[in-house]
Amino acid sequence: MRTRTLAQVLLLLAASGLVAKAADTAAAPAPAAPPPLQKGDRIVFLGDSITQGGGGPKGYITLVRGALDAAVPNLAVETVNAGISGNKVPDLQRRLDKDVLDKKPTIVFIYIGINDVWHWKKQSDGTLAGGTPKDRFEAGLKEIIGKIRSAGARVILCTPSVIGEKPDGTNERDAMLDEYAAVSRRVAAETGVQLLDLRQAFLDFLKAHNPEGQAKGVLTGDGVHLNPEGNKLVARAMLGALGVPADSLDQ
Repeated sequence: MRTRTLAQVLLLLAASGLVAKAADTAAAPAPAAPPPLQKGDRIVFLGDSITQGGGGPKGYITLVRGALDAAVPNLAVETVNAGISGNKVPDLQRRLDKDVLDKKPTIVFIYIGINDVWHWKKQSDGTLAGGTPKDRFEAGLKEIIGKIRSAGARVILCTPSVIGEKPDGTNERDAMLDEYAAVSRRVAAETGVQLLDLRQAFLDFLKAHNPEGQAKGVLTGDGVHLNPEGNKLVARAMLGALGVPADSLDQ
């Protein structure tokens, strides 16, 4: 039997699609390390009631602030809470100048999307109203990101986390929330900003730590708003996005 040349073998494999798949896997770049914090950085946390609550004694913004003070005290990094209860993407668009750009941030976390989904309510005629249509959600995120970047700040875009904590996809809004999280992922990819996939982080944690399928009480108090454990998860994820050790959260 004639021995096939390497080129012939590669052609056969390419025809079967195996080479393409292997090449795709090999070519997948490792996640880039986040850029280091700089002296005098000012971090604005933009969002809704989850962000607003993040400024409480056990809130994630407070935890991030403490970790920054412990890990990089010489940088004198400032934090600003720009969360307002009930906000959706259009609300962030309206107040971006006053609550974010006027603060002269160097880094902005955008953590939004829960109310854009949660506020949809069925009307008497069977239609839905109150939430944010996906096309407006996407366009609004892109506008916000564009303005922040034009002001010279770095953006870290978070996917919306949970509306209900059952880990098997049976929460009422899971399907729609997944769609909006996918929009956020796509926007991050298209605009080239850093993505912080809180949706996936929450799902991974709940699959491992919610074996009884509780609808709330693991990471949230009511299925949406974070309890101390949920605030720790978000703080740890955000510190990772900043390239800062989260050792102080374990103390």
